[in-house]
Amino acid sequence: MTDLNLVIAALTADGDDVDRMVADLPAAKWALETPSPGWTIAHQIAHLSATFRMAGLAASNAEAFAALASKLSPDFDANVRHAMAGFLAEPPDVLLTQWRAERDGAIKALAAAPPDQMVPWLVNPLPPAVLGMAGMMELFGHGQDIADALGIKPERTDRIQLIVAFAIRTWTFGYLARGLTPPEGEFRFELSGPSGALWTFGPEDSPNRITGSAADFCLLVTRRRHRDDLDLAAAGAEADRWMDIAQAYRGPAGDGRTPGQFRSTT
Repeated sequence: MTDLNLVIAALTADGDDVDRMVADLPAAKWALETPSPGWTIAHQIAHLSATFRMAGLAASNAEAFAALASKLSPDFDANVRHAMAGFLAEPPDVLLTQWRAERDGAIKALAAAPPDQMVPWLVNPLPPAVLGMAGMMELFGHGQDIADALGIKPERTDRIQLIVAFAIRTWTFGYLARGLTPPEGEFRFELSGPSGALWTFGPEDSPNRITGSAADFCLLVTRRRHRDDLDLAAAGAEADRWMDIAQAYRGPAGDGRTPGQFRSTT
C-alpha cells in the first residue's frame, strides 16, 4: 500500500508548483491559449478546481458524491464543460482564490481519510492514496499546459515516481479509451528519475519493455508530448503499440501533441 502521508506531501508540493505559475499573472495572461485546443490558462485552472472539488467531496462525503455522480451525463466532454463553467464565469482573481480553496479542501479531506478505506470515484472506488496520485497526474498534465503557454520549463523532482506508479497502475486506459482489448501480459518498465535513480516495474522477462526518462514517461501518459520528442524506447510489438495510445486518465484521449511540436523545449 502506498503511504498516504507521502502522497499528501507530494500532492501539496505539486499544487504549490502550479500555484506559483499563476499567482502573480496579470489578468490578461489568464486568457493565453495553451497547447490544449480551445483551452486558456483560465480553463486549465478551472478544470483543476473542478477536479479537486470533486475529489474533496468524494473523500469527505460519500453520499453527496454519489448524488453528484448520479447526475453526470454519458457525454464525458459535456461533464467537463459543465464542471468548469462556474469557475470560468469568475474573473481571474476570484478563480485563483477558488482554485486554492478547492485544492486545499481536497488535500485536507484526503489526508483525513482512513488509508485502508476506499473512496468512491467515477468508475471504481480508490484508496485515498491512489486518488491523491491521480490528482498529481492531473496537476502534472494541466500544469505542463500552463508552463508551455508561459514559456516555462518546470523543474521535475523524484516526486514524479508516484505519477509513474499511477500510470503503470492504469496502463490499460489507452486501450479502454479506444475500445481495444488490453494484452494479457504485463510490460516491463525501466525509468530513470530526475535524480538519476532507476525505477523498475513489471516482470523482468516480459517481451514488452519501456525504457528511458521518467519525466518523459509522465509527459507521454498525460499526452503532453508526442513519443517522437521523448527520451523513451519501446522493445516488443505491443510495447511499441502502447506508446502510441498511452494515457493515464479515463475518458477520451484528446488531440495529444504532434511530432516536433516541442522538440526544442523538452
